[in-house]
Amino acid sequence: MNKIFLIIMIGNMSLSAKSNTEKLGDFLTFAIPATAYASTFYMDDEEGKEQFYWAYGTTMFSTIALKYTVRAKRPDNDDRDSFPSGHTSSAVSGAVFIHKRYGLKYAIPAYLGAAYTGYSRIHVNRHHPRDVIAGAVIGAVSSWYFVDSFQKLRITPEVGSDYKGIQLNYKF
Repeated sequence: MNKIFLIIMIGNMSLSAKSNTEKLGDFLTFAIPATAYASTFYMDDEEGKEQFYWAYGTTMFSTIALKYTVRAKRPDNDDRDSFPSGHTSSAVSGAVFIHKRYGLKYAIPAYLGAAYTGYSRIHVNRHHPRDVIAGAVIGAVSSWYFVDSFQKLRITPEVGSDYKGIQLNYKF
């Protein structure tokens, strides 16, 4: 599974980037989901790895399937792979994974990077705004659907007819 993920991630990197804006957008489309995936190793989070595979895999499958079904022409008239933006769907999927799994405070830099990635695709005339919005929706929905919060400590109130208290669960 790790090899397939690596092939998909590397396939997203464009080797023909021209401007610094495009180069940074190309870098972020790889770096954000790579950081999300690396975080599962740092946190020793096996469940998170599985959720990342499903979220990112669904994102990229949906994006590629739509690209080759819709066949929308790019603004620069280069080809018919405009809709949706794969760069944006990749970056947003990684950012939302970090948010859902580990919390908003860790995801803020990833969200800023994902927003820049979308901006860069429009700025260099590779995508229409609708392509970027669709890519962002695909990435966000996939991660929101497949990713659960990573909590080591969970506190749950317990109330019954003859007792009141709290239940503590700690995940090792």
